[in-house]
Amino acid sequence: MVFEDGISRFCPKRAEILAAGRRRHLSARLPSVRSGRYNPRVPTVKGAGRYRRAMPELIAPTVRLHSAWLEARAEWGPGAHEDGFGLRPADEVGSPAGFAAWVARLAGPPRQPDQGQDREPGQSVPAGPVYRWIVEDGRVHGGIALRHGSGDFVLRFGHIGYGIRPSSRRRGLAGWALGRMLGEARAGGLGRVLLVCEAGNVASVRTIEQQGGVLEGLQETESGVVRRYWITL
Repeated sequence: MVFEDGISRFCPKRAEILAAGRRRHLSARLPSVRSGRYNPRVPTVKGAGRYRRAMPELIAPTVRLHSAWLEARAEWGPGAHEDGFGLRPADEVGSPAGFAAWVARLAGPPRQPDQGQDREPGQSVPAGPVYRWIVEDGRVHGGIALRHGSGDFVLRFGHIGYGIRPSSRRRGLAGWALGRMLGEARAGGLGRVLLVCEAGNVASVRTIEQQGGVLEGLQETESGVVRRYWITL
């Protein structure tokens, strides 16, 4: 007698053959670590379902993460730091008091919209940029800022700027954070936003274009050639 699996009931190794088949079936369905298709040490953040550790968060700056923030800053090293944190040369962030003063400045009180700005009458907006930190399990991966208005600074550097610490790159965190900040911009009444990145920054170009960025053109600046993108919300 032969079963539907094609193996005779009298075959002495029938159980062994079936077990081997099941192992092959399972191994074909599971991603292989050696193949590079899955690496639990380097998760991606394309969406919530693909993130394989604790989900990152966008949070307002807080004194609670003083040590974690200093660790992220130290990884960038001395000199000009990544966009998204709003750090000025005069800011003293090493001491708890100085760090608290900087965080308080980033919060900023609300104000009335600029004249001609496309918002509902009487709607208040932040006095300055809206700052968010990209945090996961107490680790600060980077920062992102949403700037309002259409002043010279915004037209030069864009409505949104962000930076990811070197060890946290290539994980999709920038695109994840940008997508959520675009949601905040939309909720705040902005119709479109400008993003500016260095012409040779391939990672930022890809991130912005994946979020719907349309290239306005290239522009020569004192720091080099930049690409200017607009995203319609």
